[in-house]
Amino acid sequence: MRVRNLILVVVLSLVALFLAINWSAVTARAKFTLLLASFEAPIGLVMLALIVLLVATFGAYLLVTQGAILVETRRHAKELQNQRSLADRAEGSRMAEVKDLLRSELARLDARLTEHEETLRSELRDGVNSLAATIGELDDRLQGRGDAH
Repeated sequence: MRVRNLILVVVLSLVALFLAINWSAVTARAKFTLLLASFEAPIGLVMLALIVLLVATFGAYLLVTQGAILVETRRHAKELQNQRSLADRAEGSRMAEVKDLLRSELARLDARLTEHEETLRSELRDGVNSLAATIGELDDRLQGRGDAH
């Protein structure tokens, strides 16, 4: 049980005990005068009715205030959800931009790699051809010497 509920139960118990102890004074009759009329009633019950009316008024005020707070809380929650979805969309667009940037950079790097690969193949072919020519030339020289001997 929460502390405030416990306090409320204790206070209501004390009021009930007070009324029970002083029941004869509560039921004592008295004459009351309103602006245009007067009546006779037990003073304690009139006071009790006034207290109940006061508590009901504060209860209604509390309900209206809690309702307003609940409406405001829902409005804030909806606004927060809208801001969250806006941030998610912004993050999504930033991620799409990064993805596009990475794709273009990868395509550029792939093109450079292909270009370097072709250059390397060409140089390798030239080197192989040059080596083959040199070997052929050496072979021709060796065969020319062999024929000369």
